[in-house]
Amino acid sequence: VQLQASGGGLVEAGGSLRLSCAISGSIFRINHIGWSRQTPGKQRELVATLSSENVTNYLNSVKGRFTISRHSTEHTVYLQMSSLKPEDTAVYYCAAAWIPSGSTWSVGSTDYWGRGTQVTVSS
Repeated sequence: VQLQASGGGLVEAGGSLRLSCAISGSIFRINHIGWSRQTPGKQRELVATLSSENVTNYLNSVKGRFTISRHSTEHTVYLQMSSLKPEDTAVYYCAAAWIPSGSTWSVGSTDYWGRGTQVTVSS
């Protein structure tokens, strides 16, 4: 599975950005797709996830501001980020995994990572 992220950039606090992740390869190997982020000196954290059954989960700090979605026909997943805050500044990574039914996706159980894209929110 290959993941290609795009859409990062510099935005002022309160602004919006949309990240895109193009998915290719052996897609049958995954049933969850999502976004993770990492800042220097901190552990990587899952920000938003989407299952093949369209169940979404969000990091508490982004609930109500970020929305994960998928394109209806293309293998592309989006992360719409609104009301951005300086603390959202991070490198964002597209991620994918096969998560067994009843289990929770954690960073450690991620199977595939894309290259990161920098998001910088200025105050």
